[in-house]
Amino acid sequence: METEELVRLRLLNQGLSGSTFRSPAEVVGWMGAMQGQDYPGAKWAVGLRLPGSSDADVERSIEEKKVLRSWVMRGTLQLIAAEDIHWMLSLLGARIIAGNQRRYRELELDEKTLIRSNNLLAKALQKEKSLTRSELLELLNKTGISTAGQRGVYMLQRASLDRLIFQGVARRNNASFFLLEGFPMSSLERQEALVELTRRYFASRGPATLQDFIWWSGLGAAEARAGLDSLQPTMVHESVEGTTYWWANAGRRQKKASASLLLPPFDEYLIAYRDRSAALGERKFGQLAPGGGMPPATVVLDGKVCATWKRTFKKDKMEIFIQPYEPLTPSEADRVTAAGKAYGHFLGQTVKMG
Repeated sequence: METEELVRLRLLNQGLSGSTFRSPAEVVGWMGAMQGQDYPGAKWAVGLRLPGSSDADVERSIEEKKVLRSWVMRGTLQLIAAEDIHWMLSLLGARIIAGNQRRYRELELDEKTLIRSNNLLAKALQKEKSLTRSELLELLNKTGISTAGQRGVYMLQRASLDRLIFQGVARRNNASFFLLEGFPMSSLERQEALVELTRRYFASRGPATLQDFIWWSGLGAAEARAGLDSLQPTMVHESVEGTTYWWANAGRRQKKASASLLLPPFDEYLIAYRDRSAALGERKFGQLAPGGGMPPATVVLDGKVCATWKRTFKKDKMEIFIQPYEPLTPSEADRVTAAGKAYGHFLGQTVKMG
């Protein structure tokens, strides 16, 4: 399998070319979970896979609690379909909590304090139905539980991992929180949940390797392998230079990976793989953000990252600035402009390319 075929299948299976999704919840459900710490970027990641949609459409799905936001994988925020949250947290939450033990000790968050904060957060949301992050942290401080440094974030995360609360819409980076009670509990046993998570990953991200799946899911190697082994009869695989790639839906092929995309910083097209060389070439993901911090948004043409981009808002328009790695041809520049206008349509903004 050549790299061109690899990226063609990934674009198709991720819904970035030839998308047939009908709603934000359907996109998120197909993907299993989508990186969500950058709230505006997460909404655009959904919009990229739902042509003709708007930021308001995705926001509405979150307001209506069809799509939720919570710490689900690797200790990072994710968008997740409402019907999936219980079984995913049941499968993955305890491993994240176990991995947090050292950080809990560093922050002086013992189990007694975490149980107390859980109870206080749940009680407050039973009374008020919805409170913002700022309001919940203020509540904890007033009851004698310091939220200094990262203590507050880890307490909110723990209550989420314990399936007590989740996040809804965010206003100016201040998320709203709700109780998780009332959402149907999952009937999936652990092995069934493992198989389902594995199936969703390789259906939506394939071709991918076992190591890619381990990275994305945060599962241990043995359990991830068990999930893949259980699905091997229904999947396709190819070995390239000693590395085995797996995927489902082998019949979903198209002749050319024709996609012009302005990806948000944490889009699944890059973040879902441990090995990102198919899209980045010789560049490393960390090199996109020298000095650390949030990686930049990227421009992808036919599956390959060719530039980074930034936006600024003026009174009557949005300006998008492109920084290509190599000079773009006139045809490539036209395609990037079209991708910028698609982003402007999603936000309801007039776009000026710079």
